[in-house]
Amino acid sequence: MEAKTETIFRSKLPDIYIPNHLPLHTYCFEHINNFSHRPCLIDGATGDEYTYADVELTSRKVGSSLHKLGIRKGDVIMILLPNSKEFVFAFLGASYIGAVSTMANPFFTPAEIIKQARASDAKIIVTQSAHVPKVRDFASENSVKLVCIDADLDECLHFSELASGDANELPEVEVAPDDVVALPYSSGTTGLPKGVMLTHKGLVTSVAQQVDGENPNLWIHSEDVLMCVLPLFHIYSLNSILLCGLRAGSAILIMQKFDIVPFLELIQKYKVTIGPFVPPIVLTIAKNEEVVDKYNLSSIRTVMSGAAPLGKELEDTVRAKFPNAKLGQGYGMTEAGPVLAMCLAFAKEPFEIKSGACGTVVRNAEMKIVDPDTGASLPRNQRGEICIRGDQIMKGYLNDPEATKRTIVDGWLHTGDIGYIDDDDELFIVDRLKELIKYKGFQVAPAELEALLLTHPDISDAAVVPMADENAGEVPVAFVVKANGSTITEADVKQFVSKQVVFYKRINRMFFIEAIPKSPSGKILRKDLRAKLAAGIPN
Repeated sequence: MEAKTETIFRSKLPDIYIPNHLPLHTYCFEHINNFSHRPCLIDGATGDEYTYADVELTSRKVGSSLHKLGIRKGDVIMILLPNSKEFVFAFLGASYIGAVSTMANPFFTPAEIIKQARASDAKIIVTQSAHVPKVRDFASENSVKLVCIDADLDECLHFSELASGDANELPEVEVAPDDVVALPYSSGTTGLPKGVMLTHKGLVTSVAQQVDGENPNLWIHSEDVLMCVLPLFHIYSLNSILLCGLRAGSAILIMQKFDIVPFLELIQKYKVTIGPFVPPIVLTIAKNEEVVDKYNLSSIRTVMSGAAPLGKELEDTVRAKFPNAKLGQGYGMTEAGPVLAMCLAFAKEPFEIKSGACGTVVRNAEMKIVDPDTGASLPRNQRGEICIRGDQIMKGYLNDPEATKRTIVDGWLHTGDIGYIDDDDELFIVDRLKELIKYKGFQVAPAELEALLLTHPDISDAAVVPMADENAGEVPVAFVVKANGSTITEADVKQFVSKQVVFYKRINRMFFIEAIPKSPSGKILRKDLRAKLAAGIPN
C-alpha cells in the first residue's frame, strides 16, 4: 500500500541551535555578563529600577527561601499577582529549585482561585493583601503557606523575607529538560480549564524560536525597552515579554494594569521601543485620538499584536499612531508553548507583511493543515485544522491523560483553529473548531459557564456561545431553558453568574429558549445557536 504523503510547512528562516538542555533560568541569564549592570526590570508606578545582576541574585535568594519553607523539586507554588517585580522573582526563584509555578488571575473569585490551587496541589500562594481574604480559609484548612507582597499580616509571610534569603544556600537541584516549570490553566479546544504542563525544554525552545539565532533577535534587542502591560499570568506576556526580554537583555517596563494616560506617559518617559499589545489596547488608542496625539510615541519601533486577530482598521490605527513602528501579528495557544507563528517583518531581511496574516511558522517546528473530518494533510490554500509539532509544545495536561491524547496525536498538537497557509508560507486564521470564547484575549470556556448555570434550581438546561463585540472581541451569551413553573428573569441569571466568576466570564446577553438544540449524541449544536444570534433576537 502506498504511504500517504503529508504536506508539512516550516519557517522561512533556517533552523537554529537551541540549548534546550539548559534549565529555563540558566538559559535566560546565559549572557548576563554582557549586560549585568543594565536595567532589567523598571517599576512603572514607582520608577524603581533593578539591574540584571539584581534580578538574578534576588531570584536565587527567593529560590533559597522557598526551599527553606519546604518547597522541593516538582512542588507547585501559586502566583496570584498582578504585574510586579515579585511575580518575576517568585517565578524565577521556583525555577531555580525545580519547582513549578501556576499563575492565576488575581481578579478570579475565591471559588475559581481555590479550584486551581486544589487542582495544582499548590503548597504556597504568593499574593497581595487585597486577595488574602479569598484564600485565607482554604490555606488554613489545607496547610498552604501564604506570602504577601504589600502588607504585614499575621497569617502571611512577607515577601521581603523571601527576597532576603541567602543565595549561597540555594540547593543544587538537577533540573531535567522535561521537568515542568510553568502550569498555566487553559480550556484547550473544549471543556473545563486544565493545567498545561510547560517544561524547561519547551519554554527554552519557544523563547529561542523568537529571539535566538543567526538572524539575531527577531523582534527584541538588548537595547530595547519592552512595555509589559499585558498580564504576566497570561502565557503571551510571561513568554514573549518577560522570558524573551530576559534572554535578549532588554529593559522590561512593568505596568500593573492598562490605563491610557499613564500608559502613554510611560512610553514617552522611558522611550519604549517594543509594544506587545492586544487588540483591545489598540482599540482604546484608536478611540482616544486627542489624548494619544499629545504624546511622543516615535520611540516605538515594533508593535506586536497577539491573543486575538487584529483587523485591518486597527492595523491602520497602529501605523498612524506609531509612525516609526513595524507592525506584526503572532499566533499562539497556551498548549503550544505558546507561539506557533509570528510575523518576520522585524528580521534582518524583513518580509512583506500581509494584512490579516499572523506570520510564518516558528523555526525548529513543523506545521500542517489537516482535514477535520478525515485527518488528511492538506496542501497550500486549503482550509483545515492547524497542527504543530516541536519541542516547544506542552508535555500534556496535568492529571488528564485522556484530554492529552485527544490534543496531541502522534506528536502533533491539534489547535482546534481553522486556517490555511498561502503560497508565501503566511498563515491565516479563518475560524475555529474549538468552543472557547475570547474576551480581550482571555479564555472563557462555555462548558464552565454551562455547568454553573445548571446548578441553579430554576434552570433545566443551558448553552453558552460567543457573540461578536467591538470592544472585547467576543462576549458570552447564554441560552437558557427554564425549569417548569419558573419565573426566573434575565437579570436573575446574570446576577447568579456574576457573583461566582471573574468579570470577563459574566453573561453579556441571555435568551430564554424552549430547548437547547443537540445532536443525537447529546452534543450542543452551537452553530445553530450562533446562527440564531446572527439572524437577530432568537425566537
